[in-house]
Amino acid sequence: MTKTADVATFERNAAKALEDGQLRRNLRSAMTTLSQRRRTLFADAEAFEKLRAQGQSIRRRALSRLPELLEQLEARCTDHGIQVHWAETAAEANAICLDIIRRHGAQRVIKGKSMVSEEMHLNHFLEEQGIEALETDLGEYIIQLDGETPSHIIVPAIHKNKDQIAHLFHERIPDAPYTEVVEELNAIARQELREKFQAGEVGVSGVNFAVAETGTLCLVENEGNGRMCTTAPPVHIALMGLEKVVEKLQDVPPLLRLLTGSATGQPITTYFNMITAPRQSDERDGPQEVHLVILDNGRSSIYGDPERRATLQCIRCGACLNHCPIYTRLGGHAYGHVYPGPIGSILTPQLEGLDEAGVMASASTFCGACEEVCPVKIPFTEILRMLRNEA
Repeated sequence: MTKTADVATFERNAAKALEDGQLRRNLRSAMTTLSQRRRTLFADAEAFEKLRAQGQSIRRRALSRLPELLEQLEARCTDHGIQVHWAETAAEANAICLDIIRRHGAQRVIKGKSMVSEEMHLNHFLEEQGIEALETDLGEYIIQLDGETPSHIIVPAIHKNKDQIAHLFHERIPDAPYTEVVEELNAIARQELREKFQAGEVGVSGVNFAVAETGTLCLVENEGNGRMCTTAPPVHIALMGLEKVVEKLQDVPPLLRLLTGSATGQPITTYFNMITAPRQSDERDGPQEVHLVILDNGRSSIYGDPERRATLQCIRCGACLNHCPIYTRLGGHAYGHVYPGPIGSILTPQLEGLDEAGVMASASTFCGACEEVCPVKIPFTEILRMLRNEA
């Protein structure tokens, strides 16, 4: 049974978001751009449907063998010198990260984009332990400066426009001039972050795909910060939900095309990193240690229910958010949880429990737009109905 207080909180958050005219304009501009780019890239509907079917098949196949593939991933990673850690809860994952950081006497962590780290509330945890955790993805850096959480799983600062970012930089970055020129704002952030990269002692990243066949960790990004976080510091910690494993290396290209095209309308991102081992004796760069933390945090329970297992097919592209009539009007913060939008509406109640997050299942019009654009064909409405019936 969903708590009445949670319903009231969501209703207040939604009302506040709807009254914020600037937020509505920011979201409308961003969503229009993202949806148009995606539509242009996937203009051939027949070809897109074939690619979607392939993506769905790859994810279903991986989930059908999930325990076996995770064991294979661990074995291959271990063979190559990657140290694998298993965490049943977010608290366990945080403790593992802290132990690694403290064993190396580190005080500064630089982070690439990772929604799993948001799920763990890793930054807050490390700060409580006296360890600085700096976000290096530009969007994550912007919201960290403003003391916020991501409002979108791909574009964390999608709720802000350049004028708001200009004021934020001028107020929070020492000696930063006020400018509304996008190129100059990028230069300010680049200069600030470049200095931080050089002082990073441990790098933390997410994982987009983990290949069981080869023990390879794949990281998708546009800014180069992910590569810096995973190669510049002597220690790299990669965080992944256990569902991110795929069977074969040949499964990655179709999923990569679906991910980048659905997320930002790009045929491919600027950078695609494949990490299979720490630095070797004949290599000039890279971390001396690579640690992989595999997080459960409720995913095994979802996996154990055949009717809801499709939730774990998600590749975190954000397309469902960009086309949802609720998300595009409220933004992500109104939901009050780490994962907003349609994927949040089916994932969060299962990760956190219906008592804590059942209201998320009500944040849907059942219009089916999310299902139409989902690159791996998740049956959102079917899962939502089950959750609503139980909530």
